[in-house]
Amino acid sequence: MNAMQFLVGIIFDLFLMVVLLRFWLQLVKADFYNPLSQAVIKATSFAVNPLRKIIPGFGGFDLASLVLALLVGFAKMSVLMLMFGGYWDAMGAAISGALTVVKEAFSLVFWILIIRAILSWVAQGYNPIAAVFDQLTEPMLRPIRKIIPPLGGLDLSILVVLIGMQFLQILVMDLLR
Repeated sequence: MNAMQFLVGIIFDLFLMVVLLRFWLQLVKADFYNPLSQAVIKATSFAVNPLRKIIPGFGGFDLASLVLALLVGFAKMSVLMLMFGGYWDAMGAAISGALTVVKEAFSLVFWILIIRAILSWVAQGYNPIAAVFDQLTEPMLRPIRKIIPPLGGLDLSILVVLIGMQFLQILVMDLLR
């Protein structure tokens, strides 16, 4: 039973992360022609494009992608409730789904920052994946670098953002309990 619950959860979580990545890519106006951006757009367009006809963007925010993320979170919790809980509570699924989206957003930012840090150590020259990760994370890291400049080639801004994110995640989860 736990293995099946894991499999269902991970399928929803992976798709949710791709949808959130699409929202984030459009939010920071990342390079649309980058291979990673193209893969994310192709993986999510079947669900986002029909929603765009109903829900237009607003002020630079791709609301269709955000609504899709919330729908995926709701669907995940509904499926898990029906398969493993034996009951379905619409309000509980909606709240749990929204919390799942927030949790996965924190997780996505965490992993993008970790991968960016690792790529900065090993990538030589131009790397299209590293370029997109730079575009995604630079708006978070730039203000930190103004306060704490790189020390002897060592950039501590990623560490500061990771610690701040962990603090925010714990704070948000404590407030929601």
